[in-house]
Amino acid sequence: MCGIAGMVYSDKERQVPAVEVRQMCDQIIHRGPDDEGVYAKGHVGLGMRRLSIIDLSTGHQPIHNENQKVWIVFNGEIYNFPELRPDLEARGHKFYTNTDTEVIVHLYEEYGADCVKKLRGMFAFAIWDEAQQKLLLARDRFGKKPLHYSCERGRLLFGSEIKSILAAAPELNPVDQQGLLSYFCYGYIPDPLTAFEKIRKLPPGHILEYSRGEIQVRAYWDLPAFGTHAPKSEEECLEQLEHHLAEAVRIRLISDVPLGALLSGGVDSSTVVALMARFSSSPVKTFTIGFAHKEFDETVYAREVAQKFGTEHHELIVEPNFLETLDQLTHHMEEPFADSSMVPTYHVSRLARQHVTVALAGDGGDELFAGYDRYTINLNRRRRNPMPRWAGDIYRNRVFPALPSGTRGRRFMYTMSLPEEDRYLDEISFLSPDGREKSLFSKEYAAVAARYPSPYQLFRDYLKNAPAEDALSRLQYLDAKTYLPADVLTKVDRMSMLTSLEVRAPILDHVFAEWVTQLPPDWKLRDGQKKYILKKLAERVGVPRKVIYRPKKGFGVPLVHWLRNELKESLLSVLLEPKTLQRGYFDPPAVRLLVDEHLRGRRDRSRDLWNLLAFELWNRNFLDQQRSENHLAPQTPLAVVSGSPKTEKRSEDLDVPRASSIQ
Repeated sequence: MCGIAGMVYSDKERQVPAVEVRQMCDQIIHRGPDDEGVYAKGHVGLGMRRLSIIDLSTGHQPIHNENQKVWIVFNGEIYNFPELRPDLEARGHKFYTNTDTEVIVHLYEEYGADCVKKLRGMFAFAIWDEAQQKLLLARDRFGKKPLHYSCERGRLLFGSEIKSILAAAPELNPVDQQGLLSYFCYGYIPDPLTAFEKIRKLPPGHILEYSRGEIQVRAYWDLPAFGTHAPKSEEECLEQLEHHLAEAVRIRLISDVPLGALLSGGVDSSTVVALMARFSSSPVKTFTIGFAHKEFDETVYAREVAQKFGTEHHELIVEPNFLETLDQLTHHMEEPFADSSMVPTYHVSRLARQHVTVALAGDGGDELFAGYDRYTINLNRRRRNPMPRWAGDIYRNRVFPALPSGTRGRRFMYTMSLPEEDRYLDEISFLSPDGREKSLFSKEYAAVAARYPSPYQLFRDYLKNAPAEDALSRLQYLDAKTYLPADVLTKVDRMSMLTSLEVRAPILDHVFAEWVTQLPPDWKLRDGQKKYILKKLAERVGVPRKVIYRPKKGFGVPLVHWLRNELKESLLSVLLEPKTLQRGYFDPPAVRLLVDEHLRGRRDRSRDLWNLLAFELWNRNFLDQQRSENHLAPQTPLAVVSGSPKTEKRSEDLDVPRASSIQ
């Protein structure tokens, strides 16, 4: 596991100093504290920081082919490399390491950019082909590993984290209002957008080729059509499910360093631990985070699982005195990020890193097996008679703004007034300058926001182009393309890498995920039972029933209580400081009203307040700090009012490919 960074000039006469590549890598030492490597030759520079997992003695990167004409820097793990290597050796390739990284180099020689289709694992890598004068960037199918890039003024820059790119080109720091609009709406910024106008994320399942100053971005993978494989019986389904998931777990136990599991006490991670115990000759090391507030604490269930499978179990109770932790986390997120579960994710990663270097986790179970309450809520609401479009327009534009904020049913009626295709998007959204919370934003910023496409549009396109016939599968596809990579996996990657811990997600093994995707929806959601067949598998492998069939809590924090009690003075005060209110995004009286509404207990506004708080802390701990270090003038969002409208898409990679077009 590593962090990568680098640059390529289109002008061959330009020189990339090795020291500049090292400066980019210095920003991501936490991703790879064990080793550093740089390739700088002429107009090309590749760099990496390494966290040693496999082949500790000879795995130094960058790695090259036999004639040193193809070079790679790689972040990730390829689990099928032991099967790929013998075929490559039979084809005449000579290896000088035992790493999975070198396998990719020789695969590239054989198959070019299509080498990514042979890989099973998580990865982000850059390959420089000197003969063809071409750079290849690639990111794994689900986006477990991050990769950012910018192409400006005849130079392509790339990095695992945005900090690396800004270290080499601080002038790329103007914020992207379109990205911020998505943040306000969803609490994260979906691929390919970032918080910066001139920096983009390479989307999951995509490659980028850069040659002669031009880039081409294309998809190499997508989920298959949903619901096309129906097992003959539940027993047959369970046998196949167990076989595929057990294999996905087994191949992720390859490691030359200590390995354990993050155990939340839920079905997903408990099932993973059960299968790990099957393949482990010694007790599995498990790690759990808990809270003093019992309604959010799941340690009792994690202990049940640990006792059942005889694990070496470790626990940590998190207290709410973490303002200093939040300052650190909002700096390392690089973009505003409102998923409060990043706090326990960081703490459980730090706990695990004291004992192991690699940990397996249960990420992906909710998306693949329909585990979110919002799926059932949306499906139930679809059965209600829709409000006529004209009546919905009248309610949203005239009635809703006139009703007092605390009016019972006000927000529910807003959701029901929307066209059916937008109801789910409204249910998963926080704040939007053109939606139900537009009164929170300043009139000036609302005018700025009106110049950009709706944050809903990208999501609408995914729903429209989903390879699925039923409503549930379309929602799952949308989350697999947005919430999963841009929220869940981003959170896990940043928080685990901040502690130099590698996290592996067997449920998101693409072979396993493709098989699950093809199951009909009633194997995932049946008679109101979420994760139906996965829970049956959990029973089958020995997970206690009291763990399986209990209300879902999620890996969150007790925000409602904390923001009204322990954290009220230290955190909510941040929202009311002049420095915050003068940024120009929000209407100060509306912010004060939001805070007051929550503190008085009139409504639970904890998610909205956390969204605002995370945004302000990102401004202070990342954006302002970057500008101060580089002696750049501060920016205000209102500066773009004088610019030209930006309703067009700025690059072809904003398009959502239709499922049928993906090879």
